[in-house]
Amino acid sequence: MGVCRVGKALVLGLGNILLSDEGLGVRVVQRLGESYRFPPEVSVMDGGTLGLDLLPHLDEIDHLLVIDALEMGEEPGTIARLVGDEVPASLSVKISPHQMGLADLLAAARLQGLYPQEVVVLGMQPGSTDTGLYLSPSVEAQVDRLVDKAVTELKAWGYEPCPREGT
Repeated sequence: MGVCRVGKALVLGLGNILLSDEGLGVRVVQRLGESYRFPPEVSVMDGGTLGLDLLPHLDEIDHLLVIDALEMGEEPGTIARLVGDEVPASLSVKISPHQMGLADLLAAARLQGLYPQEVVVLGMQPGSTDTGLYLSPSVEAQVDRLVDKAVTELKAWGYEPCPREGT
C-alpha cells in the first residue's frame, strides 16, 4: 500500500531534441506519458530548453523530478541520481546552454520561495550531442531503465503511476 501524499509533483524533462542525446530528458518524459497514467497531482512536462520560463510551473510543487543529459565523464548511458546539494554542483559542468537555465531556474525558485521540498535530478551521460533526431544506441538502450527509475522515484514520494494497457 502506497504512502498517502498531500501535494503536487512535477516530472520535468529537459533537452534539445535536435541534438541527439541532448534531448534525452524530453524523450524520457514522452515515454513516461506513453507508458503510464499519472494521478492528478502529478504533472509530466516537456520543458525543452525553456529555462527561467519554467518558473511559474514550480508554483505549489512539492516534489520536482528533473530528467536530463548530464556530462559526468562516464561511459555513455551511465545513469546518476542527484539530490540536495549535489543538484547545483552537478550543473557546473555543462553540455548545453539549457543547463545554465536549470541552475538559474532553481536559484530563482529558491529566491521566490517556490523551491520544492524535494528536488531530484535523474541524469544520463550522453554519447553524442551532434545534430540528429535520434538518441545514440548506448543511450537509447538505457531509456527504459531511466523511465523505471523515474517511476520508482515517484512511488517513493507516494505517487502511484499506473501502467497503460499494452505497455
